[in-house]
Amino acid sequence: MNSYFYKDEFLGEFIGTFFLVLFGLGAICASTIFGSHSGLFQVALLWGVAVTIAVYVGRHLCNAHYNPAVSVAMVVSGRMDAKKLPTYLLSQFLGGFVGALMVYILFNPSIAAFEASNGIVRGSFESVTTAKMFGEFYVQPGATSQVSFGLAMFAEVFGTFMLVLTIFLLTDSANVARPNDQLGPLLVGLAVTSVICLIAPLTQACINPARDLGPRVVTMIFGWGKNAFPDSQGGFIWIYVLAPILGGVLAAVAFSKVIEPALNRRSKLQENELKDILNEKSSIEIAE
Repeated sequence: MNSYFYKDEFLGEFIGTFFLVLFGLGAICASTIFGSHSGLFQVALLWGVAVTIAVYVGRHLCNAHYNPAVSVAMVVSGRMDAKKLPTYLLSQFLGGFVGALMVYILFNPSIAAFEASNGIVRGSFESVTTAKMFGEFYVQPGATSQVSFGLAMFAEVFGTFMLVLTIFLLTDSANVARPNDQLGPLLVGLAVTSVICLIAPLTQACINPARDLGPRVVTMIFGWGKNAFPDSQGGFIWIYVLAPILGGVLAAVAFSKVIEPALNRRSKLQENELKDILNEKSSIEIAE
């Protein structure tokens, strides 16, 4: 493939992931610091809007994945050449990092003031309260109940499975009831909103390693240090990087091996039924 295509796709995935993380993290910061948004649904809806905008912005340049779990799923299902995967992953992680860096530059004075007024020392365990505006944490200070490692892992696998499966169903040609290309991004955004509402109370709903890893590195660099990571078991890797990718792979297998054949069988059945109706109509016309 011409190297220009790789450059264009890198640019598209970078821009789209940047937009997604910029608007999504910005909504979380505004909600946490200023109380600009009330409740989980508003923040989840803004994440969905961010995804929708990102898809419309970048999909002419790339496949508009903006999520390593989606890119890996597309390779596993045979819908994307594996040679493209390094380009997609690198651009997504860089886009997430730069998007988070811009949010940090915009909000750092406000974050520092919030920490000072609440007696939070950046770099302490209590500073997870502000670090979670960037990366996700399933272990949080002051929580009335703590989510176990196993449940957090399962939640991220299941949440990403549902998201990627929905993306397949909304975009694949095997589903003749899929929305048109103009409406599809909006429904994908609403799917993201729905998944966040479902699992965010447990894990903050990563469902996208690029959305977590880049922003987490930003917090590590700018004062949170080792407290940018949720536990000593490498939980951020297992739960917020590997679990979403596993969920995406499972969705790809489920769609390709179970759902897509069923959709094709249904389409074939409807096609045969239509042929039978047309043949019967032709026979009647000839008889007359």
